[in-house]
Amino acid sequence: MKRCANCLLGAFLICLGTLSAWAQSSPKPLRIASFHTELSRKGPGLLVRDLERQKANPQIDAVIATLVEAQPDIVVLQGLDWDMSPRVFEALRARLAKSGLTGLEGFALRPNSGFPSGVDLDGDGQNNGPGDSFGWGHFSGQGGMMILSRLPIDGPRAADFSTLRWRDLPGHQMPRHPDGSPFPSSEGWDVWRLSSVGHWAVPIVLPNGRDLWLLAFHAAPPVFDGPEDRNGRRNADEIRLWGHVLDGTIPSPVTRSFVIAGSANLDPVRGDGRHAAIRDLLARPDVQDPQPRDEDSADHTVTWQRAGKMRVDYVLPSSRLTVIDSGIIRGTGSRHGLVWVDILP
Repeated sequence: MKRCANCLLGAFLICLGTLSAWAQSSPKPLRIASFHTELSRKGPGLLVRDLERQKANPQIDAVIATLVEAQPDIVVLQGLDWDMSPRVFEALRARLAKSGLTGLEGFALRPNSGFPSGVDLDGDGQNNGPGDSFGWGHFSGQGGMMILSRLPIDGPRAADFSTLRWRDLPGHQMPRHPDGSPFPSSEGWDVWRLSSVGHWAVPIVLPNGRDLWLLAFHAAPPVFDGPEDRNGRRNADEIRLWGHVLDGTIPSPVTRSFVIAGSANLDPVRGDGRHAAIRDLLARPDVQDPQPRDEDSADHTVTWQRAGKMRVDYVLPSSRLTVIDSGIIRGTGSRHGLVWVDILP
């Protein structure tokens, strides 16, 4: 009996050891989010100043509270002004750590917003206004993007599609004058970049050593233009860019383990814009749409005063990834909600 008892005890301990090893090796869900913070300021350096100040700032404090509540492992932020130094990231990380969101790395490239093109791109006869930048902006870096991650970011292997000329996108829909000539000019077509802010493919290194490709972007709003519909056309083509990347018609290092995250500025049915662009992306067989909703089961991600409620912010995992849960967290710091999706990589 004693020998049998020892055998049973040994088998039990082996079983416990196996379960423990399985638990340690089993992948943990990752929370990936997109959040348009609307923290952009009217001039360069003002966001850094506001982040570094010790006194309370209701908008910044509310944005921080939303991020801390979400506890994302990876988040793509829009509406953050970019500068050449890491001060915006460092100040933001310090505020987040003080509030309970720690261990973050940062990644940001120079956005097209406010980046002077030197050419008249909006057709007003001038070449030095905010609409003549590669992406609309009063100063270089206004309203940029940033990635925050608790997992290692392999920045040197990132692919930046932000310099891609719009005319080089297969099947582009660039604007034309009524006579069919390029709008605003052939010179404008020669330099006009597709990305209004940025399109980045960034490898995130998972605990198992494999890559998860984060496809981060912020597309132009499809409004604020004229009958040439330059912003509507651009918005649609910015969304269509990811299809070309995934299909290989635009070369990239992206694998089938990816998540598209960002602000498309386009609802599938509501508001202005060329809705087929986002509907086509959502319908791709290699992309899954978790259709996140808030605690009241609403799916809109932003509420605009005039245009109303729309779904314009997205987190879209590859169909090869397992989705566990999703949701939208709303706060008072931004009109946009934070969209999150939990996946098993």
